[in-house]
Amino acid sequence: MATEIKEAEFNEKVLNSKGTVVVDFFATWCGPCRMLGKVIEELSGEMDDVTFYKVNVDQASSLAASFGIESIPVLVVFKDGVKVHQVVGFQDKEAIKNLLK
Repeated sequence: MATEIKEAEFNEKVLNSKGTVVVDFFATWCGPCRMLGKVIEELSGEMDDVTFYKVNVDQASSLAASFGIESIPVLVVFKDGVKVHQVVGFQDKEAIKNLLK
């Protein structure tokens, strides 16, 4: 399950983590975000080696701005705390799996 985290938790849970972390920047009012959220939930149940987090951009606007997020949804992939990919818009399950290879 993808856990929603607050801006204050971001450094500890994402930037200071080991392994692969995917952060889904979303908003509750965003249709494509809700569609992507379902895909992320499926993947989080299938991929034990990847940690999935969600960040609500309405509650963490300065964090979203620091990543240059102007439209949502956005997936940001980190490996050992370093950003390696950032994709905008809805991504299907296979596209996300390919991104994580």
